[in-house]
Amino acid sequence: MPKILVIDDQPAVCVALTTLFELHGLEVRVAATPDEAIAAILGDELGAVVQDMNFRQSATSGEEGMELLRRIKSIDPELPVVAMTAFTSIAGAVELIKAGASDYVPKPWDDQKLVAVVSNLARLRSLEQENARLVAQRGRARHKLAERHDLAGLVYASDAMHEVVSLAVKVAPADVPVLITGPNGTGKELLASIVQANSRRRDRPFVKVNAGALPDELVEAELFGAEAGAFTGATRLRIGRFEEADGGTLFLDEIGTLSLNGQKKLLRVLQTGEYQRLGSSVTRRADVRVLSATNRDLPRAIAEGAFREDLYFRLNVIELALPALRDRPEDIVPIARHLLERRLAGAAAAGERVALSERARNALAEHDWPGNVRELENRLTRALLVRKGDAIEPSDLGLDAASRAPPAPPAALPVASAERAAFSAASAERAASAERAEIERALVEARGVVAKAAASLGLSRQGLYRRMDRLGIQIERKLR
Repeated sequence: MPKILVIDDQPAVCVALTTLFELHGLEVRVAATPDEAIAAILGDELGAVVQDMNFRQSATSGEEGMELLRRIKSIDPELPVVAMTAFTSIAGAVELIKAGASDYVPKPWDDQKLVAVVSNLARLRSLEQENARLVAQRGRARHKLAERHDLAGLVYASDAMHEVVSLAVKVAPADVPVLITGPNGTGKELLASIVQANSRRRDRPFVKVNAGALPDELVEAELFGAEAGAFTGATRLRIGRFEEADGGTLFLDEIGTLSLNGQKKLLRVLQTGEYQRLGSSVTRRADVRVLSATNRDLPRAIAEGAFREDLYFRLNVIELALPALRDRPEDIVPIARHLLERRLAGAAAAGERVALSERARNALAEHDWPGNVRELENRLTRALLVRKGDAIEPSDLGLDAASRAPPAPPAALPVASAERAAFSAASAERAASAERAEIERALVEARGVVAKAAASLGLSRQGLYRRMDRLGIQIERKLR
């Protein structure tokens, strides 16, 4: 774990804090003046800072400590700082938090509370640093993949999508059928385009068919073609999709809803590579790679007798399973920004700038996205039409922002003693501090996975996000 920096001009205090932290397994470095503290911050990897607010015997205003706090935050905005002072006040504590302090502890301090606060902050700092390194490594891996392969404009940041895309480009050169599964709106057609773009057939036809939209009586004519006069209304030769895709790739979307009769006819051509136009006795051969996609649970459909097992195994030599958008929250904001840039390309050239506000980004992250990327695109389209300014807000997206709004300030207290008001505010602060420590501990134990931390606390993921927002706990969105 990184070191704890103790900043205090009183040697006895430094000795006491060093002993306390070292007894709890924390490594400590000491600085007696602001300049020594800045040198330590610039020259060492620190997990947290515990700083006094006054550095002269006669000083009680805390101005020196406030100035030091601002200097620390200008050097490393993410470094946790716990302020300690014997002359604190409620107003002073508010100023400390506004200036960037993670917490404050009055002197004399409570050993157990101080160790808990500092340990949690240092662990969280260590976790964020490790995740930042991992995020950087993953970013380099994604960049390398995009340099070597055509990703068809796909935008993602999550490990889950990186695994799927890596497998897609790996199997693309192999001339085998691929089944792409996942909920509606997750980008199955785009993933099929990636497979085709990185295959040996990239310069050959890429024909797309919505198999679920084919009426049973027209399946054969659509897929294999029909001679003029083959059926009522067939007044001219019709080229089928297999013939159209000859030498290239045929993408059969919504394959799970193809009729049993259509499944039978499709299986025959996949088994033999041969077919006949409707109304013709001439056997033709199809050199076609088949990609298919479905949002249906095909094993269950097979058990229910709605899908042929032999066709399933013909189509599913390789399966690419796309996760729902809610299961890869790291992708939400990058995709949203990409969609905005694409829609505003002309407006940006004319000098118009539109961005997502922080509240909008939080709202996007908390939404469950039952409609996946398609729903995200629709909500952004709505936002661009109804927005009132250059910043898109949650209300523009049609997302309920009430749960993410900061709590309303309490009603004015009746005239009472200053001591009672201060005690009430201090009690609220202690309760918030305890809650903050509990959440931070859960996040550390869950290695930054918010869903896991929420489960350990008995909360929903959205509920934990709301509490984190209220308490000012921020974690890099790419942790998962």
